[in-house]
Amino acid sequence: MASLKDLKNRISSVNSTKKITKAMQMVAAAKLRKAQDAAEAARPYAERMAGVMANLATAMDGPEAPRLLVGTGQDEVRLLVVATADRGLCGGFNTNISRLARERVAALTAAGKTVKILCVGKKGADALKRLHADKIIEVIELKSVKALDGAVAGRIGERVVSLFEEGAFDVCEVISSQFVSVITQKPRAQVLIPARDAIDESVARPDLKGAIYEYEPDEEQILATLLPRYVNTVILSALLENAAGEMGAKMAAMDSATRNAGELINKLNLQYNRTRQAKITKELIEIISGAEAV
Repeated sequence: MASLKDLKNRISSVNSTKKITKAMQMVAAAKLRKAQDAAEAARPYAERMAGVMANLATAMDGPEAPRLLVGTGQDEVRLLVVATADRGLCGGFNTNISRLARERVAALTAAGKTVKILCVGKKGADALKRLHADKIIEVIELKSVKALDGAVAGRIGERVVSLFEEGAFDVCEVISSQFVSVITQKPRAQVLIPARDAIDESVARPDLKGAIYEYEPDEEQILATLLPRYVNTVILSALLENAAGEMGAKMAAMDSATRNAGELINKLNLQYNRTRQAKITKELIEIISGAEAV
């Protein structure tokens, strides 16, 4: 049985931990609102960009179409851009994204594809290197980034586009988390390159009302400018959704940890009081027994 001193020290330690988790919960709650607003504000722009791309893509086909739009014509090498957080203490947020990435790697490998992984975020790299260290070609950490913006997404997008132009892969997928609510974050995998495969029938195309548009400059030149921007937009949207999901998961995890610490403190206080009472009772019995013996 633990001594009174040991119990008191443990109560003090758990109480300190409770204060830390409570503070982290409040910080995550403060950051969540800003991150959620940024993620929700980026969605209309990303949807509109996809709609414009879908409208332009219908007019482009054949050998003159940009490779970013139609791809290389092959599907032998897949690049997975796995976006996670750089920090932990956010429940199963990073684990769920890494699990989906492992499932995609297993499925693609079973189909005979060559898989390469570009990790955005340290936690994803840490989780994947245990089984797929040979497939990780680069790790981009976000610790030094003060705020997620177009410049951050642009650097990542430029790296992905440069790898594509070098012939390092045929198809690129982005694996990240979609922010649904404070307590719900849904891992997802979406095709990034070729852009035509990423634009499905659910994308809302602009309503032309029967009109025929003539583009100046032509569609090819417009797409040459829009396609890299589209890649950056998808990456930025994924990063913003991740940031909101991370803060939501962290707030929920720290709230649970704070409540668990409170319950543990109550149990330890009860154990402390019982141990203290048992010690007092034992001392009284020894005093009474000694008095009767005299």
